[in-house]
Amino acid sequence: MSDNKYKPLLFTTTMRNPERLKDFLTVLMEFDGKVLTNEIIKSVIKALIRKGLYQPTRVIPGVKEKWGNEIELSEEETERIFDENPQSHKEAGFDKGWPSRFDTWFKIAKELGFVWYWQNTIIEFSESGKMLLDKDKPENELMVFANAFAKYQRHNPFRRVLNKNVPLILLIQTIQLLNKDKNFNSAGISKLEIPLLLCWKDDNAESLYQEIKKLRKKYGYSPSNEIILELCYDLLDETKRDDNSIIGDYPDDFIRKMRLTGLISLRGGGRFIDLNKKELPAIDYIVKKYSFYPNFTTEKDFFDYISKVDNNLIATLSVYKAPAIITNKELDKWVKYYEWEIIKTEMLNLAQKKSSKDEILKVIGQPLRLEFLTSLAILKKLPNVAVKPNFISDDEGLPTSFASGGKPDIECLENIDTVLVEVTLLTGTQQHLRESFSIRRHLEEYIAKGIKAYSVFISPKAFIDTCRYAEFIKTDGIEVRILDIDKFVYNLEEKTTLNEATSLETL
Repeated sequence: MSDNKYKPLLFTTTMRNPERLKDFLTVLMEFDGKVLTNEIIKSVIKALIRKGLYQPTRVIPGVKEKWGNEIELSEEETERIFDENPQSHKEAGFDKGWPSRFDTWFKIAKELGFVWYWQNTIIEFSESGKMLLDKDKPENELMVFANAFAKYQRHNPFRRVLNKNVPLILLIQTIQLLNKDKNFNSAGISKLEIPLLLCWKDDNAESLYQEIKKLRKKYGYSPSNEIILELCYDLLDETKRDDNSIIGDYPDDFIRKMRLTGLISLRGGGRFIDLNKKELPAIDYIVKKYSFYPNFTTEKDFFDYISKVDNNLIATLSVYKAPAIITNKELDKWVKYYEWEIIKTEMLNLAQKKSSKDEILKVIGQPLRLEFLTSLAILKKLPNVAVKPNFISDDEGLPTSFASGGKPDIECLENIDTVLVEVTLLTGTQQHLRESFSIRRHLEEYIAKGIKAYSVFISPKAFIDTCRYAEFIKTDGIEVRILDIDKFVYNLEEKTTLNEATSLETL
């Protein structure tokens, strides 16, 4: 079905968080290779409800508390919630109700080339979709999204809007033109100018650059919302949209998605979007390879194109060659940039599942944000501790991807002790299943080398099985100290060493 309109770009309203997308796809992956019937759709949705990944509004007492603690529901609870929350939703090609709701959730994964499905056809996970879900290789996320967004077209058969460009390439080329202009500050494109790019009709970066140049000449770097909206609506062929979405929500969503590629950096306190200088080989490759692209008439043809893994592109990424880990200089810059009260508040917000309003932090995925903030918190309060985070960073030192599965989140050195700090936002059964064994493995590798080491595990709330396992492995001489985020933060305020701040005797 064709929209035949120029529209602003919004990838999705239902899967803004890549972690949520991966969790949903992990459930669907159990049915890879099977025909997507209404019965399988029901099974998928019930699994999502049982795990609390989808939380309908009408629920029986006690359910919300279980979801809040990441405890899976019983079969009886799941069935009742499923039955008491019928859906009236309708998507083309899917039966009304839950089947259409299923398509609403998963269609972005199909559009990005991760999984192919239609009602009564075989569910097929692509190579890139399987890469994304490889829990032993979290760095794959960056590779997979770089591969997808290098090829993603506005005018694709899933959308059929009139806008015709590859947003990532339009962004790259516009930034390159702005940075070459000696009249500007070489910091890239202003966040306030991003709405123009999202509404731009074609792939002519030169025209967009000239439009931004005129805008800056007249209004500097701070045009009013009204000016931006007027320019945007001149580019659109449709009835008025919500102004706040065009100015705020859509740019925020776009920046988050582009950050998933590892190719984009933030400058000027999050006010500018620039190219990550650590990834210039990949940026050059994408522009040369994908600036000229084929048109597609069927969804399957486009899916086959975007889902195919370009190994030559992946080989240019620093995460593939030699991970660009944050330097001491970059880390120190952010320690000085953020006051303790901000670091503390942001960590407590993560513990309470509250969103950030900070222009930089809010575009960093929450699990990565916790690693970043924990590193800053230790250095801020305990400057004598050597802190080495293992997340992959851009040229500003901001995290773009997790460390490979074989490394602890953060390595600290205090006196003769090596302290492996591991963090997670998981709080229930999954916390133990996904974290306890890797924490032990990381620590055993250090001990086997004759290094005196212990681990510190930080989460919003320790799960009972995680604590029991830590007690159990003490008999093997393996020490894992478990702290909730709030306790860890308050201990840092009161203690003078990391050993004291994490000692369970002081809790």
